[in-house]
Amino acid sequence: MITERIGDVFARPVERLVRLFAHVSPDVLTITGLALNGVACAGFAFAGGKDYRSPVSLQVGGVVALAASIFDMLDGRVARLRGRETKFGAFLDSTMDRYSDMVLYMGLMILYARMDRTPQMVLVWVAAFGSFMTSYARARAESLVPRCTVGLLERPERIVLLVVGALTNHMVAVLWIIAVLSNVTAVQRVVYTYVELKKGWRP
Repeated sequence: MITERIGDVFARPVERLVRLFAHVSPDVLTITGLALNGVACAGFAFAGGKDYRSPVSLQVGGVVALAASIFDMLDGRVARLRGRETKFGAFLDSTMDRYSDMVLYMGLMILYARMDRTPQMVLVWVAAFGSFMTSYARARAESLVPRCTVGLLERPERIVLLVVGALTNHMVAVLWIIAVLSNVTAVQRVVYTYVELKKGWRP
């Protein structure tokens, strides 16, 4: 995955942040990430003001979404550092990630609804649908096979793309990439799980 290479580059800064927030509850970091994505949603929804031509709010939303993604990275690492990894913590993190994704797409849906751009609204919906199905396919597959991380577009890649789209004001192009590749990833996971089960794997 592309984000694994990006993660290698930023490994040291992230570790410093982990130590900085080591005294904070991992669950608080998880909820903070969701709250920041709510702010990013507002930035997306009101991007452009009255004439819809200024990208400033969209860019602000992108910056806030980037900050939220940092908290998303920190919660699990802080939990491991403090020895506070729990099944509920992992469940909460995964659940809040889904809410965060849908909140960001909701902001974009509101934006295009205000602009009366139905094709873009449909595009947002397809991207959101693919994002959800990518995560669902993995969760369901891993109840049947040991791991299912195959595919072109995991959540980190999707968040990076949304942030880049917001900061560069090329959100429609980014949504096309997410809409296509996330659904392709979901299909890849269906095929992978089928093949693994045909090999005789039993949970």
